[in-house]
Amino acid sequence: MDLHTVRTYCLEKKGAIEDFPFGGDIHVFKICGKMFALLSNRDGILHISLKCEPEVCEILREQYPAIKPGYHLNKRHWNTIEADGSIPTEEIFGMIDRSYQLVFKGLKKAERERITNSLRIK
Repeated sequence: MDLHTVRTYCLEKKGAIEDFPFGGDIHVFKICGKMFALLSNRDGILHISLKCEPEVCEILREQYPAIKPGYHLNKRHWNTIEADGSIPTEEIFGMIDRSYQLVFKGLKKAERERITNSLRIK
């Protein structure tokens, strides 16, 4: 799994944008100004930080050694994945979907409707 693949997948999400508030080497993906994914290369390894329910965060960390508490994030609600090939791609895509859905559900109703309605018009 590489940065381009994950970046493309994140940008395919409804209303998703890419931003660089922490510098050019950290790709931040947001919906209505709220982060759902961060990508960075550290020591030649792609790191993907994703939001998650606290109980699911713990299960994933126990299941996969490449998943750690969120790097420079709320460790209760975020995981950081070292994309070293030990986690199946589809599993990572599922974690991205979960993160996006958590953030989407937390948006104001008007924001959710705006995103949903803008996609129907296209």
